[in-house]
Amino acid sequence: MVHMSRECRLDPIGERKRYETHENDSGDPGYRRFLARLADPLVALLSPGATGLDYGSGPGPTLSVMLEEKGFLMSIYDPFFAPDRAALSRTYDFITCTETVEHFFDPGDEFERLSGLLRSGGRLALMTEILGAQEFDQWRYVRDATHVSFYRSTTMEWLASHFGWSIERPEATVVFFKK
Repeated sequence: MVHMSRECRLDPIGERKRYETHENDSGDPGYRRFLARLADPLVALLSPGATGLDYGSGPGPTLSVMLEEKGFLMSIYDPFFAPDRAALSRTYDFITCTETVEHFFDPGDEFERLSGLLRSGGRLALMTEILGAQEFDQWRYVRDATHVSFYRSTTMEWLASHFGWSIERPEATVVFFKK
């Protein structure tokens, strides 16, 4: 894992301003296709009526809308745009984090929190680009000033081992853990 040092990070105001430039529109077919890379294989694994949390829902929640359309009960949490702490006081059958884990300032604490929010047998579904053979300084993902944590495949395997989760990789940028 590669993690940005604290002194290089944006302050909260700069971070929020950057997030506000995201065009997360639940009516955008292209954005829905992008999120379907995680949603479609996840839906195939879930029981009808399962409850989920979209953790890091962003300024325009869309994945939660897509999953609600499939009959799942969803809550959302985002520290800037949906800071409802009550969503963090329940447990869930599944949790989604799309393009979120790269923003974790304290990944260890965040994954501990997510594990605590996930019921036994539940799934944590992540979407993030994985650091591989590309040159780090040439990687477009590192150019986003809000990205502070970069994960390798071995990082994901370590997380699975550390928490006692099983791991699946339905796609290059999608990782499913099962508690």
